[in-house]
Amino acid sequence: MPRLALIIVSLSLVAACASTGAVPRPFPVPGGTARGGSGTDPGVPAPPAPPEPAAAPAGNADGYSISATALSLRGAPYRDGGDTPKGFDCSGFVQYVFAQHGVSVPRDVRRQFQLGTQIDSTTLSPGDLVFFTTVAPGASHVGISVGGDQFVHAPSGNGAVRVDNLSAQYWANRFVGAKRVN
Repeated sequence: MPRLALIIVSLSLVAACASTGAVPRPFPVPGGTARGGSGTDPGVPAPPAPPEPAAAPAGNADGYSISATALSLRGAPYRDGGDTPKGFDCSGFVQYVFAQHGVSVPRDVRRQFQLGTQIDSTTLSPGDLVFFTTVAPGASHVGISVGGDQFVHAPSGNGAVRVDNLSAQYWANRFVGAKRVN
């Protein structure tokens, strides 16, 4: 694709990150079929998934391993509705990272904001979720704390997963809360 076309496509994706409500593709299960699939006939649709729980089930990971996974995805492109390393939006990024550690979280920001235990921003630990209001009142953007003043997220602004500081004026003015889910 010519560079100019790539730039135009990238700029068209510079919408703020509020989940579109897109349903992610199922994650593969080692040695089996995709979660939610029937496992018998690929032409037969899978039964509907049960409603997601109000609290995320405990996985096999601590906050440091969750934040390490999130950091390993720096540079992955932003894509509205994206939920894979080929392209993430903010909530798809969070869902993907936690799924890598066996923790199921909802797909959209507002439902992610309902998870876990609310914590004060002064007690953030790696793996905690941080929420911001960007395009609508209430939580409309999410990231993962990596410790100290930093968090990793999939912002639409520069088109790639990156690390930012919570104390940066833009994020500090939009911070709406933090949750611990594991």
